[in-house]
Amino acid sequence: MSKFNPVIWFEIPVGDMERGKAFYEAVFDEKLAIIDMGPRQMAMFPMEMAKQGASGALVKEEHFVPSYDGTLVYFSVADITDTLKKVVANKGKELIPKASIGEYGFCAYFEDSEGNRIGLHSMNG
Repeated sequence: MSKFNPVIWFEIPVGDMERGKAFYEAVFDEKLAIIDMGPRQMAMFPMEMAKQGASGALVKEEHFVPSYDGTLVYFSVADITDTLKKVVANKGKELIPKASIGEYGFCAYFEDSEGNRIGLHSMNG
């Protein structure tokens, strides 16, 4: 059995970096730092190595295409209802409202400004 959580990083494709960056900054109340890496542009989510959980970035590059299908990234939030309001206010779409997942808390789903399907998770009601 593994002694660690296997996921350490995620990348969310964007078609328009400024639009995607503005969306995620408004929804999660965090500043993202843009880094240019040759043909790849990234907007990095805040990260602290000693804290639990994975971090990641928005990515704009030729081979990174926003998608509604495929792998689903979940963001941990304190209040799903409040976060979904921010999603809608910033031109995202609520897909599935907050629902109980029993002893594991609550989840919801939205579509971001770029067309990606994203999950939310909270242990709070």
